[in-house]
Amino acid sequence: MGSVLVRGAGTLSEVLGAEPADYERLAEQMHQLEAESTDLHFALMTQMRSSFINPLPREDLYDISLILMSAMENLDAAAEVVSLYRLTGISARAAEQLEVIGRQSDLTVGAMRRLASLEDLDDYWIEMLRLSKRAESTHRIWVSELVRDHKPLSYARHRDLAEQLAGTATQLRRCATAVGGILVRES
Repeated sequence: MGSVLVRGAGTLSEVLGAEPADYERLAEQMHQLEAESTDLHFALMTQMRSSFINPLPREDLYDISLILMSAMENLDAAAEVVSLYRLTGISARAAEQLEVIGRQSDLTVGAMRRLASLEDLDDYWIEMLRLSKRAESTHRIWVSELVRDHKPLSYARHRDLAEQLAGTATQLRRCATAVGGILVRES
């Protein structure tokens, strides 16, 4: 699911750099990635129910999977917002947010590969918290710029995009927090 998020961040990057005529096609690609994420979530649920032994408690795996699926839903919603509103003149803050999300996604892929052994996850946890703080700061600056530079209708549309990207970063932080909880319990 983490790899799907990485691909989703790449697709959203394409959306942000695309012409409005390409928005619908790229939003459809994002919908397909979101559906793939959902399918992976349900495949994991099926596997956990049919496996006698799991590398971690089922509840932890379920929580992490649900969080990753929610993060992908936020990315999908961001692409849909751009497409539906035909947004143009998107702030460079969106690219900053997406850079953080891309880095968070890459770190999450690596962490999920090490989850069964619980090795070297402290650095992941700490770096994700640092990135999350950066995303929150960028979000606050972006919203303040939107208030200053946009009329109410335009503000609302661009703010919707900002909220979806902030939501993605928040979900990825929740994933790191869940991993941190596992580290504490299993140590």
